[in-house]
Amino acid sequence: ASDDKTAKIWDVDSGRCLHTLKGHLGFVPLATFSPDGTRALTCSLDRSAKVWDVETGVCLRTFDIHHDSVRSAVFSPDGKLVITASRDGFARIWDVESCEIVHVLEDHESSVPTAVFSPDGKL
Repeated sequence: ASDDKTAKIWDVDSGRCLHTLKGHLGFVPLATFSPDGTRALTCSLDRSAKVWDVETGVCLRTFDIHHDSVRSAVFSPDGKLVITASRDGFARIWDVESCEIVHVLEDHESSVPTAVFSPDGKL
């Protein structure tokens, strides 16, 4: 994650950059991996979150319906869902394959800086 609107995938053993994930239009505050390690997830002040293929660095999905910056995004334990949290006061749960919103969590009175799934993915 970076101020330069990108995230990078690094090889730990060699210290070499494998991919620079370009596509966001704003600061990228967070990047994380799917549970199986095949995908990366980034979020941005550009109001979006993106899913990337780790092997190729290609953007696979973009979730972009928030009305303000997306401050965090994480995969569910099974990797099938993503939850995004935004300064717009909403957290949204997305189906990764279809890019459809599964639930909108909207009872917050202010910005939602982070959201996570429980270890079993039920909460």
